[in-house]
Amino acid sequence: MEKPPVSIALEKLGVPHSVFRHENPVTSFEQAASERGQRASQVVRSILFRIAEDEFIMVLVAGPAQISWKSLRKHLGRSRISMATEEEVFAVTGYLVGTVAPFGLPRQLKVLIEAGAMREQEISIGSGMRNTAVILKSADLRHALKDAEVVSLTEIAS
Repeated sequence: MEKPPVSIALEKLGVPHSVFRHENPVTSFEQAASERGQRASQVVRSILFRIAEDEFIMVLVAGPAQISWKSLRKHLGRSRISMATEEEVFAVTGYLVGTVAPFGLPRQLKVLIEAGAMREQEISIGSGMRNTAVILKSADLRHALKDAEVVSLTEIAS
């Protein structure tokens, strides 16, 4: 069976992880978490934002948490940002939406880790392949992303 590109990149970095393959197509992060034996907060989404013409940033966020646009704009010192289109995601990361991770990318990207993504000891991230995830410890993710900033960007639910 083909090894996911994110797993190959993590092996090169010496990051311990495992690969989880879903038996059926994944349609939500809740389903993904359930099948992986995880809580939704353990599924870390990699979201790509366009912050200027041909300038992008990736934000890692836990499960159902929503990124506060106001907090992200303030942190980046930008008045205008947008989510990358599916075409931009593929062009910048080489991955399809739903399979994105901050490893094995064709070009260097700045990465922000939303603080909530570090609350769980074990997390799962995209693998670069559909219906497949990479499971690793959040501490190992943090170690592998030495240059990433951990910031609080989520909206507080009232």
